[in-house]
Amino acid sequence: MDDLAPPPADLLRDASLFLDFDGTLVAIAETPDAVEVAARVPALLERLSRALDGRVAIVTGRPVKEVRALLAPAALVVAGSHGLEMADSAGTIEAPDRPAALDTVLAAAHDLARDHPGMLIEDKPFGVGLHYRRAPAAGAAAGALADDLAQAYGLIVQRGKMVVELRLAGRDKGAAVERLMAEPGRRAKRPVFMGDDVTDEAGFRAVRAMGGAGVLVGALRDSDAVYRLDDVTAVLDWLDEAARQIGRP
Repeated sequence: MDDLAPPPADLLRDASLFLDFDGTLVAIAETPDAVEVAARVPALLERLSRALDGRVAIVTGRPVKEVRALLAPAALVVAGSHGLEMADSAGTIEAPDRPAALDTVLAAAHDLARDHPGMLIEDKPFGVGLHYRRAPAAGAAAGALADDLAQAYGLIVQRGKMVVELRLAGRDKGAAVERLMAEPGRRAKRPVFMGDDVTDEAGFRAVRAMGGAGVLVGALRDSDAVYRLDDVTAVLDWLDEAARQIGRP
């Protein structure tokens, strides 16, 4: 497979930018609450938002409130929980009701974790994450349980880097991008989506269908992205240069 070129520095000119969080803006950590946001990130995102007249959004599997707290004081549009939560730049959140079935799923996940020391169970507003980064031998069991519970309760299984997540159906990162691109301020702009994980492929497909471009972060793999950057540091350096190219302070 041929490598993907880095994105040109002027890619964001007259664009709408969509950014994944973990693995894109911050390095993936052992546990979700152990991530460290570099000091330059909030100010950089604010610069980009000004340069793009507010057309910057975070599209993530994390809950909206977590991401807004981690990126404060930057105030951006956030599509959280794989698009099930949508928050405007003021933090007003639109979201469905949490189904009671998730409490049953959460209890089953904790039962499994007791048999696999190191497994972390993440209780999300609209999903349950089974993280096995510190218990890699538990990956197969986590996947099997997720498949069984998804079938029993009508949920979606979302696999990622050393995690399997059960979540409500109805949205993914691609659908979140499509919804945001329907807003008047973004409608006529070229969408650019940056992400690292297989969960971001829906975003890459969505922007490609609208004439935009996906930027894969990390090692080369089969992807609908058309550009690639090596890691989080490369992303932040590229975003900094892209903001300069747009020509706003």
